Amino acid sequence: MRRFINTFFWILIPLSLSGQLTPVINQYVLNPLTINPSYAGARGVLNIAALYRKQWTGITGSPETITLLVDAPVRDDKVGLGLIITNDKIGVTKETQFISNYAYRIDIGKGTLSFGLGAGLITTNTSWSDLVVLDQGDDYYLISSRRYIVPGFSFGTYYSNNNYFLGFSIPKLLSYKFNFEINKYNFNIDPGQYNYMLTGGFVCNLSSNLKFLPSSLLIYRSGEKILYDINAHFSYHDRLWAGASYRNERSVAGLFQVEVNNQIKVAYIYDFDISKLGSYSNGSHEIMLRYEFRYRINVVNPLIF
Repeated sequence: MRRFINTFFWILIPLSLSGQLTPVINQYVLNPLTINPSYAGARGVLNIAALYRKQWTGITGSPETITLLVDAPVRDDKVGLGLIITNDKIGVTKETQFISNYAYRIDIGKGTLSFGLGAGLITTNTSWSDLVVLDQGDDYYLISSRRYIVPGFSFGTYYSNNNYFLGFSIPKLLSYKFNFEINKYNFNIDPGQYNYMLTGGFVCNLSSNLKFLPSSLLIYRSGEKILYDINAHFSYHDRLWAGASYRNERSVAGLFQVEVNNQIKVAYIYDFDISKLGSYSNGSHEIMLRYEFRYRINVVNPLIF
């Protein structure tokens, strides 16, 4: 379907700056590896998770994301390895990421300190020819569609024990932006363009079967307003999870997860936009399916459900 530049070009802007902006999906609570490479292997087992997110349903060209995550501990659980494959579609732009993750853990007292690095490749392709020019001068954007490959790097660390955790990460160490004049991407390393992410949370035992798990995420970027998520979840018998998230004056979300057995988990999240965009969108939907290859005895991070 052909799109109008003056209607949907704003949808393309976040992806054209994807070297600086990191999409944060609600299930980072369930899959923190998506924002911090130091979580690789933290579940204590080989596990595979598949996620699908449809954002802003009802709006043509709205973002659609499919993610596959695989990670596992190795070398007596001191090292964690992970792989993330993500396919994003936003308007007429498609992007696929192949990111490997490495984490090394050190025992400190009753907790564990983990350091992680991520590295991989990102392929991006924009079908500018699918756009329709309405305003004079917009044909400047209708250049030939090509597939570009750019590198991606990330860093993260976190500390956790049986009751709480605290993490810090920079999901994009290399910034890139498309230059229309030369029809290529420009790269640079600029700490002023980084997204600095700080996460934290703890576990409160309300009874022998019921737990309360509050957590939060802060995102800071130089010269911009601090973004934050506040999450509150309840766990019953460690098999049923339900909760909600609030993202600073932008959206609210509800989460539900069920552990089918010791190896399979299914989760669903509904996200409703409370900003002006909510008048045009029917909300966002996320689903997750996880399989763990053996029974999990101990989890390093208490908020990895």
